[in-house]
Amino acid sequence: MGRIAVIGAGMGAMAAAARLAVAGHRVTVYERAQTYGGAVRRFERDGFGFDTGPGVLTLPAVWRDLFVKTGKEPLEACVELVQVDPSARHVFADGTEAALPNASRAGVVAALDEALGSGAGGRWGDFLVRAREAWDRTRRPLLEEPLWPDWQVLAEREPYPAVPHKRLLRTRQAATLAEIGAWELRDPRLAALLESHALAYGLDPRTTPASAAVLPYMEHAFGTWYVRGGTRELARAVYERCLARRVEFRFGAEVTGVLEKDGRVAGVELADGSVAEADHVVAGVRPVHLRALTQHRLDDEGDVRPDTGPRPGRFTVLLALRGPREAGAVHRTVVHAPDRTAELYSLGSPSPEPVRPTVTVLRPDDPALRPDGEHESVVLSAVVPSDAGGHLPERREALADELVTAAEAAIPGLRERILWREAEAETGSGIGGVSAPSLAAGKGRFLHPANTTRLPGLYRVGDWAHPGGGLPHSGMSGALVAGLIVEGPEFRGSQ
Repeated sequence: MGRIAVIGAGMGAMAAAARLAVAGHRVTVYERAQTYGGAVRRFERDGFGFDTGPGVLTLPAVWRDLFVKTGKEPLEACVELVQVDPSARHVFADGTEAALPNASRAGVVAALDEALGSGAGGRWGDFLVRAREAWDRTRRPLLEEPLWPDWQVLAEREPYPAVPHKRLLRTRQAATLAEIGAWELRDPRLAALLESHALAYGLDPRTTPASAAVLPYMEHAFGTWYVRGGTRELARAVYERCLARRVEFRFGAEVTGVLEKDGRVAGVELADGSVAEADHVVAGVRPVHLRALTQHRLDDEGDVRPDTGPRPGRFTVLLALRGPREAGAVHRTVVHAPDRTAELYSLGSPSPEPVRPTVTVLRPDDPALRPDGEHESVVLSAVVPSDAGGHLPERREALADELVTAAEAAIPGLRERILWREAEAETGSGIGGVSAPSLAAGKGRFLHPANTTRLPGLYRVGDWAHPGGGLPHSGMSGALVAGLIVEGPEFRGSQ
């Protein structure tokens, strides 16, 4: 079998590495950092532990499939998965609150009717039915198959169904997520609930296609899960599965070039000047970084082009709290922005003053993340303009203050409980861009580049390749890349 060089030890890259090793390939992962996991990181201090990347897991079946296909030990034998129930508590701008049960349509309908008034739950339930139709139409081409050569079909056709309009006596099809909220949900709180799923990926609901309805549907249909010990435990389990399959890891090894010979990949060059020959190279890096590694043109004129402009980033505040977690505390609370218009405007045109964003408050009831029962670790996160945190400490602290102020709606007596806090950005300097899952329609602006490239033997994997960002999608990209290498160009995805 062949020699595989994998650039980066992110989740998608490790998923591909494990699958390729099981297929008999010799796999070496080159990671410039000193650890694995990519964005799935952990911060520890004074006995407190925090996930600084994803804090909850959807579609765990993706990772269950990886463990089934790469060894006898299932995922649940390596990590403990716990359903988060309620899935989330939402605190809306007008002060009303709704706690939504995990993966229960009837329960969600009843909860919304009680919190927002009769009829609200029914409108949301009807929306979920239509969202499922969009999911059924796009699931296979967007998640389970390599990107179609005629991807324009996905880009032009809106899979979210049209809705009959009683007054107009005809159907009307929403083009954007915001139009679904205005036309079909008809309640600013339901619209905020819908749009929060797009905002979590830095997407503006006013321009995001209606096909993004699949984002709340995925969470509703497959549930929300927590990995006991933090999501970093999932990264550890995948890393250890790679080691068990004899994948070699070289940390502190920065790849500076992709080598070519006779019109195809020949290996990688490292920062120390050494060369590692390879028959295939799998790159788990952003498109701009991949282009810098090779002089070869990687895409045809008609290929999907990634957006290279500034993207909103994720800003995180880690809170070490004195005092125990109160009885009945909710694992996840979403505190919606007080001014939706200002929040959306700020994502495209950053303001010199911090604008309070929609804030997610994570309070896992997990002894592994606190020094004892008299303390609590809490993670606050929000998607903000790319330069909102800036490089000035005072700007970062002002933004952190906005997140803490929002979180006071979720945690009683929050400020008096804070022992210390740490503000973290997606990357070490500034705010790193957030990658969204691939979405149909929108003229292709919401698709990601194919896993294959014009340079034979070079593949893309992870958040910035098909099928896009997020833990489930990264795992899917690893499966697609492994299938393309093992089975060749004729590979059409899992059956």
